[in-house]
Amino acid sequence: MKLGGLILALAGLSLPAMAQESTNRVVSVTDWSVFVDGDPADCWGVSSPKETKNTDAEGRPKAVRRGDILLFVSFHKGKGGPGEISFTGGYPFAKGSKVTMDIGGTVFELFPEGEWAWSGSSEDDAKIIAAMKAGATALVKARSSRGTHTHDTFSLLGFTAALEEAQKRCQ
Repeated sequence: MKLGGLILALAGLSLPAMAQESTNRVVSVTDWSVFVDGDPADCWGVSSPKETKNTDAEGRPKAVRRGDILLFVSFHKGKGGPGEISFTGGYPFAKGSKVTMDIGGTVFELFPEGEWAWSGSSEDDAKIIAAMKAGATALVKARSSRGTHTHDTFSLLGFTAALEEAQKRCQ
């Protein structure tokens, strides 16, 4: 089980709920915030999209209601590694669909389960994190279980500082 799944299981809450309800925000850096919660600590940087676009299968704009749309980098106290990238689109993903993240023309695949998507491995997390450090935006594309195509654009301003702060707090 990847760290995001472990955090969800341990906390009994979804990460968006933790990020929004937690009073443990320790810093806000441009477009990213850092939270620390639990014992042992879970630390995460989180951002919401600057722009969202929802379309039907033919590419026509579609009005939809979505839950929290958030992009995370997470750490668990005492666990090494580059950090874990995860995304929640605010809806259940279509079964068998792909979630992609485009950073500066480099496209990464995330693997959806329910309302969450993660990279395939810690090696992939490291590659995504390196791209996010160098990039300006991350465009996440996905498809909901109702067939809505979503494009969520996240600013990466403040990502590196948030990553370093979350990582430092969970060493």
